[in-house]
Amino acid sequence: MERAKMAEESLETAAEHERILREIESTDTACIGPTLRSVYDGEEHGRFMEKLETRIRNHDREIEKMCNFHYQGFVDSITELLKVRGEAQKLKNQVTDTNRRLQHEGKELVIAMEELKQCRLQQRNISATVDKLMLCLPVLEMYSKLRDQMKTKRHYPALKTLEHLEHTYLPQAQQQRNLDNIVLQQPRIGSKRKSKKDVYTIFDAEVESTSPKSEQDSGILDVEDEEDDEEVPGAQDLVDFSPVYRCLHIYSVLGARETFENYYRKQRRKQARLVLQPPSNMHETLDGYRKYFNQIVGFFVVEDHILHTTQGLVNRAYIDELWEMALSKTIAALRTHSSYCSDPNLVLDLKNLIVLFADTLQVYGFPVNQLFDMLLEIRDQYSETLLKKWAGVFRNILDSDNYSPIPVTSEETYKKVVGQFPFQDIELEKQPFPKKFPFSEFVPKVYNQIKEFIYACLKFSEDLHLSSTEVDDMIRKSTNLLLTRTLSNSLQNVIKRKNIGLTELVQIIINTTHLEKSCKYLEEFITNITNVLPETVHTTKLYGTTTFKDARHAAEEEIYTNLNQKIDQFLQLADYDWMTGDLDNKASDYLVDLIAFLRSTFAVFTHLPGKVAQTACMSACKHLATSLMQLLLEAEVRQLTLGALQQFNLDVRECEQFARSGPVPGFQEDTLQLAFIDLRQLLDLFIQWDWSTYLADYGQPNCKYLRVNPVTALTLLEKMKDTSRKNNMFAQFRKNERDKQKLIDTVAKQLRGLISSHHS
Repeated sequence: MERAKMAEESLETAAEHERILREIESTDTACIGPTLRSVYDGEEHGRFMEKLETRIRNHDREIEKMCNFHYQGFVDSITELLKVRGEAQKLKNQVTDTNRRLQHEGKELVIAMEELKQCRLQQRNISATVDKLMLCLPVLEMYSKLRDQMKTKRHYPALKTLEHLEHTYLPQAQQQRNLDNIVLQQPRIGSKRKSKKDVYTIFDAEVESTSPKSEQDSGILDVEDEEDDEEVPGAQDLVDFSPVYRCLHIYSVLGARETFENYYRKQRRKQARLVLQPPSNMHETLDGYRKYFNQIVGFFVVEDHILHTTQGLVNRAYIDELWEMALSKTIAALRTHSSYCSDPNLVLDLKNLIVLFADTLQVYGFPVNQLFDMLLEIRDQYSETLLKKWAGVFRNILDSDNYSPIPVTSEETYKKVVGQFPFQDIELEKQPFPKKFPFSEFVPKVYNQIKEFIYACLKFSEDLHLSSTEVDDMIRKSTNLLLTRTLSNSLQNVIKRKNIGLTELVQIIINTTHLEKSCKYLEEFITNITNVLPETVHTTKLYGTTTFKDARHAAEEEIYTNLNQKIDQFLQLADYDWMTGDLDNKASDYLVDLIAFLRSTFAVFTHLPGKVAQTACMSACKHLATSLMQLLLEAEVRQLTLGALQQFNLDVRECEQFARSGPVPGFQEDTLQLAFIDLRQLLDLFIQWDWSTYLADYGQPNCKYLRVNPVTALTLLEKMKDTSRKNNMFAQFRKNERDKQKLIDTVAKQLRGLISSHHS
């Protein structure tokens, strides 16, 4: 039996070991711990190890058989791979050789194509040259005829020939010449030189000679638009100069050239005065200024053309004299008329016209520095008109705001607001939708309007030939004016409105806090526009943060004032019966309502930055305590009873309970209760009738009634004198009426003594 039992146990042990081995082979290594623990916890550890060794030897034999079976295939694969490598090297050599031959043949083809291109270009140029020479032959023949007539002094036929040449042959030749100029300009495409087409927007004109000699003397080249092949009309295209040339020629032949020169200059001076006289309504529209500038430019373009196409009819000194007169009159007229402009868009358009006017005349060699100096004066006026415009913009934004946090219900709306105003709050981002931004809509609107103002300032500085530092300084100064004057006034007007509520004032404080933080982003915005770093020497700083600080402080003061006014409105409902002898054992209804109002108000104030909530709460408690004291001591209350004082004491205790409840976090211990300490000590003195302690300890730093002023105590005591006959005020003393009155008189006398000794 024992042997059978042992055999059975041995079989069970072997089966268990077999099961453990299967688990080890099939179980994940991360979960094999419990299986191994069962092996080490068992009694047949040695036999299990023998079983494990046997299993390992079996697996080794199977692995060896598997390797022997696949070895020959592995050797065959390596042999095939070596053959493939040799073939791949041959293919690589063939590809390299083919590429080299292709590159060599390609270079020869490129050279051949370039030679063909040059041949075709030469062929086209030769053909074009022959065509142009054929077109010029009639002109050359006519010119030869003109020279023969001049040589034989046949002046009248010569004038006829010249006229025929001018009106018939030259316009044909001029067209071809313009084509030539376009071809000449093509290699210079991309040049940064400003062409006349760029500046002759007001009055397009180019200086061109009407004879070969004058053209040679002038030395002026026609400059076509480098980006547009459109024909630019010149002075000779817009004005017929032939009468002047004929008269000059006739007077010269007659020997009276000087007479004609004097007559011409005198008449042109008169015409200049007419041209320089601006119309009275020029400031009303941009067309008025445009016509005025057209007249002046036209006048001097004609004079410049006459200077270069005649020999001495006018000279540079004469033109410079005219220009000095024109410049002074033009600047005076612009100063006068521009001062009437109240529309910034009109001022900006006027500036652009003046720049075009100055650039056009500068191309002709006229000094225009005074015009650009005057533009700096107009810039200040432009800034003022912008400030007036943005004052209305800010007023509309502030008036239309609901002064409530911006609600957002989707990610798209959230990103839209963040895109308009630089705001980042990780906690708010984590909150689920719907959620609210802390600020109202006027914050992103005001921020974006400040940026629009900066853009408007930048527009005026364009083309004024100012440095980046000057532009940056101009923008920063104007932006500072916008913040410290325009926006500040708008905010102050909203804060001082009569119908402004506490909720709106709280939101204004929150809004101005966020706007103040955004000033650094405005600094970066200006820096990105002007490329002038804020650290640069003499760079104007944005001190607009003071605007938002001042607005916030004004809103805080308005909150304190508004809160005190609300308290006063509740106190007006107080209806104490100062002669009562009964006690309600509960606080007055008006005071309960007042405390409820204060609790709900301060619950909103907890969102305010800094210590505004604490200051407002302390201010309200102090004002309430002061008002209650005044209510008790006012002259209209001539008599009062102890019962009335006890009812009043219940109201003061309600106030103290409110202070102890911590309506606003951040106060230390009983700091808020100290606002009512004067009332508390005064009421305790009268209700407990503890005059002996008060009179004995008066003047000592640690006395019980330190905050009770003897004048206040005497005033209140005087109100209680005559009430003893009508109300049994001193019933607790159970003395006769004469003793009660005597006691009051005695205390009053001692109080007067304290008062007199204190003042002396």
